[in-house]
Amino acid sequence: MDQLSMFGEGGKSEGLPQDVLAYTPALFNAHESSTFLGALIADTPWEQRVVKMYGKEMLTPRLTAWYGDENKNYAYTGNRFHPLPWTPALLAIKERIEPLSGVRFNSVLLNYYRDGNDSVAWHADDETELGKQPVIASVSFGQMRRFDIRHKINHDRKYSVRLENGSLLLMKGDLQQHWEHRVAKSTTPMKARVNLTFRIIQ
Repeated sequence: MDQLSMFGEGGKSEGLPQDVLAYTPALFNAHESSTFLGALIADTPWEQRVVKMYGKEMLTPRLTAWYGDENKNYAYTGNRFHPLPWTPALLAIKERIEPLSGVRFNSVLLNYYRDGNDSVAWHADDETELGKQPVIASVSFGQMRRFDIRHKINHDRKYSVRLENGSLLLMKGDLQQHWEHRVAKSTTPMKARVNLTFRIIQ
């Protein structure tokens, strides 16, 4: 049974593993979300990087930026990110989510999905800098997109969450060790979305 298309209460697949994912809709109200979305799109120095995927080099199908404490560098898919200094907007978002996350984040990766053609392929955030059981807080502004997870060994174990405007998805426990996640391309017309994944670089 393909659970990617089966949504239960709150836009989540039935049986979504609560020990590794916690979803909070509307943490930011519609006005706050619209304000943050517009400011982040306009003020962020977005980059489209060349990454290594499946042994090939290609442009990322989205735009990215990395912010954080000084010297909290991050490397993945053949790229090394050096953090830009925190902005007031990012600090305000971070202050809102840290009490729910139970940790203090020292960095954040921003992803700008311009339309339905922008995506991120199946992967796990299991880089050494993040530690064995990282807590990652994913904040979404703008267009709702579907976030899929699947077990690394048993791909029949698949679930989804609708990441709504202003929502928070907390990734925790052994999610990165045993699961992969993605945001797939969409044939349905999509508007702009900015996603922020707050992290702790060791």
